[in-house]
Amino acid sequence: MGNCQSVAAAATKPAAYAHESPFPPKMLAAKAFTRDVQDALGGLKTANGFTLCHAIASGFWNSDSGVGCYAGDEESYELFAQYFDKVIAEYHKVDAATVKHVTDFSIDKISTDSIDPEGKYIKSTRIRVGRNLAGFPFAPNQTKAQRLEIMTKIVGALETLEGDFKGTFYPLEGMNPEVQKQLIADHFLFKEGDRFLQTAGANADWPSGRGIFHTDDKKFLVWVNEEDELRIISMQEGPDVRAVFARLASAVEQIGAKLPFAMHSRYGALSSCPTNLGTAMRASVHVKLPKIGKKDWFKDKCAALGLSVRGIHGEHSEGADDGTVDLSNKRRLGVSETEAALIMYNGVKELIALEEKEQ
Repeated sequence: MGNCQSVAAAATKPAAYAHESPFPPKMLAAKAFTRDVQDALGGLKTANGFTLCHAIASGFWNSDSGVGCYAGDEESYELFAQYFDKVIAEYHKVDAATVKHVTDFSIDKISTDSIDPEGKYIKSTRIRVGRNLAGFPFAPNQTKAQRLEIMTKIVGALETLEGDFKGTFYPLEGMNPEVQKQLIADHFLFKEGDRFLQTAGANADWPSGRGIFHTDDKKFLVWVNEEDELRIISMQEGPDVRAVFARLASAVEQIGAKLPFAMHSRYGALSSCPTNLGTAMRASVHVKLPKIGKKDWFKDKCAALGLSVRGIHGEHSEGADDGTVDLSNKRRLGVSETEAALIMYNGVKELIALEEKEQ
């Protein structure tokens, strides 16, 4: 396996990058990267030139990756199915050969009852989906020209939206540094990808071809050419999950009528990251749990409820000093959009009840 690893290293090693990864076996990318997989797939490449070696590059250089692999285009999931199906099956806990995504944005299935009636715990609610355009490479495998073309197509579609979705696009290239810093601090704007995305190739030509579209009230936003070509986001202060979900459902329907999304017969929405397939939805809240958040059992309890825990500044960040954490649904494939939102809703509701008992 060293031969393919060497190619991955040479293809993606950034300047002044000193970390040498042993590619540990606990990483999903490594567990699926068996000798028979390399022998069968090591010499193949997609029409866009993406190889298995490119797919494993991020995990090779980051030994603390939980997943560690990325797809370069739609074809990656077919050509390298022998590899990606193993990763997908283990992460999503599904049978990769038989799973079939079913889209369901049924708003009436989301309870009208507030998840936090007194507004004591939930600071904000945010639900997003990732989407990529059919026929274009994904972020780890794009040229600068392709990225700019993608941005032009997306912005052209977004600028036709009306009503509650009418907004303005702000390119990152040339953005006032102070404005950019404040948007990031307020959790509206993305920043340059971390070392995991860097070594996958997703940060190339930064910040060219990237930007943010948002309404004046910033309840509806679209990140353009971050990890996915579109991150369609609905968010607002407080605990109204139903309102945030309804806004997102309408936005996805309207944008999908204007742009062809990369979709798979079994895996639903396709993304460069195999953890972000199916619904490609992350339904989350910033919730203050200062009591139970310090308990040794907290993360295990969240996992049992189907929730992922991260800090308020995104993946790989820590929780806030006041006990605020970001909680979201972990499953994205094998559940519908409504079911993903309800996993978050019901799980957070139970955690708030546990926090109340600690008072």
